[in-house]
Amino acid sequence: MKNAPRERASTKKNGGSRERILNEALREFAEKGFSGARVDRIANKAGTSKHMLYYHFRSKTGLYETVLEGAYGGIRFAESNIDVDHMNSVDALRSIVRQSFDYHCDHEMFVRLVMNENIHHANHIDEHQAEGNRAIIDILADILQRGSMEGSFRSGIDPKHLHLTISALGFHFVSNRYSFAKIFEMDLESPRARQERRELVVETVLSWVAAH
Repeated sequence: MKNAPRERASTKKNGGSRERILNEALREFAEKGFSGARVDRIANKAGTSKHMLYYHFRSKTGLYETVLEGAYGGIRFAESNIDVDHMNSVDALRSIVRQSFDYHCDHEMFVRLVMNENIHHANHIDEHQAEGNRAIIDILADILQRGSMEGSFRSGIDPKHLHLTISALGFHFVSNRYSFAKIFEMDLESPRARQERRELVVETVLSWVAAH
């Protein structure tokens, strides 16, 4: 019994260390890529040791895969929290598109991480991670089916292509906003610019799926 407080404190400390490592690792991998990231730099910025990092994640690859899984899990969690079952198909799809766009804008490190993972041909995405990301396809398939039955959406739309379109429009706005802003002298940083672009993306998607 006398050792219990010390054990709880140790567990809390280790848990906090793990979260700090993950936060710093996300930034390091997003900015440097898997090859350029350094474990000692992550541990130093997290205020811990390489020994503790390896204790939690075993290897640099293990740490990277955990970061990647958490990053994808974040957007999937946000999507799953939208109560699409109690919306009509148009409102449901509109909510999904807005959520996706906002998530990309609010999580620039996620965008950079995905860009770097694609450089490596998605070598670190295993079947478990892939399966976790497929839930959004089922959600979109259900929305499209309901929309077709309601007469709001045309039939025959592939939910995977719909998801690719939604993701691309949000992803590109974040990944290319600095170059677009400089080359074309566009304001892409202000809240107003973001809101205007988000609604344009929503209307683009809804126009594409609309029944004619």
